[in-house]
Amino acid sequence: MIKRETLAFLTEIVENNNREWFAQNKDRYEIAKADVLSFVEELIPVLYAVDSEFPIETQAKKCLMRIYRDIRFSKNKNPYKNNYGISFSVKNSHGPEYYLHLQPGKSYFAAGYWMPEAPDLKNIREEIDYNTSEFLEIIKAENFVSLFTLSKEDTLKKAPKGYDPQHPQIDLLKLKSFIATFPISDEELFTPSIVNHLKKAFEGIYPFVQFLKRAVVH
Repeated sequence: MIKRETLAFLTEIVENNNREWFAQNKDRYEIAKADVLSFVEELIPVLYAVDSEFPIETQAKKCLMRIYRDIRFSKNKNPYKNNYGISFSVKNSHGPEYYLHLQPGKSYFAAGYWMPEAPDLKNIREEIDYNTSEFLEIIKAENFVSLFTLSKEDTLKKAPKGYDPQHPQIDLLKLKSFIATFPISDEELFTPSIVNHLKKAFEGIYPFVQFLKRAVVH
């Protein structure tokens, strides 16, 4: 679980996103970071028990993204993120992965493949086209729909090349990202049961991730 103080620190960054404040609160940052790393260490064997392709030897610090923002080419010059991003990459890192986002009021767990490059995107669409029934069974399964929402944010306006606009699953084939998200409330993060909640999420999303991995391995 996550301590309340960890999210409180992230909340304060929003109003104090400057290097002077951060330097004065560096000790709090280190405590919050240690709290998140401890949580990640707890989750690693839980994820491995569901997906054995996730390396059990993964170090928590390798999963945690930096809180420092790259502002060189950004109009937003705030030097720090107001969230913790945790990437649980499977073998070879390229391709589908699991992701945990910790942010006050906006935390979530997600999995899938964000904006795959053209060859992988082509393969995923072909896999969905060839095995439509299997994919629909996965995303309509009770342990998927009860937890996850399939994102429709990244999508083509027209049917992808080579596909009939009248294809019965054209909305799925038009997707440019294949991501499913599971929202997490602050209060859920503060309770020990969050580990079990995430275990159920891992189990619910595993067939979806496996389908995508199979598609891009071909």
